[in-house]
Amino acid sequence: MVEKTIDLAGTSSIGIEDAVILAIKRAAVTVKNIRQAKLVDAVALVENDSVIRWRVRVEVTFTIQDTLHE
Repeated sequence: MVEKTIDLAGTSSIGIEDAVILAIKRAAVTVKNIRQAKLVDAVALVENDSVIRWRVRVEVTFTIQDTLHE
């Protein structure tokens, strides 16, 4: 099995978990066989002394289809 890891960014006004979920769901449209996601960074975007959004950076790992050995 061969795996590949890519970096993604997600943003949500709801929270960190929602930002991660949105990033994974969006990636899953074109990337298949996602196996794990590692939260690398989370940043609160602030306006007028209030958190308005969360931005996350996620490393997503997925398996690469091996058609040579099937």
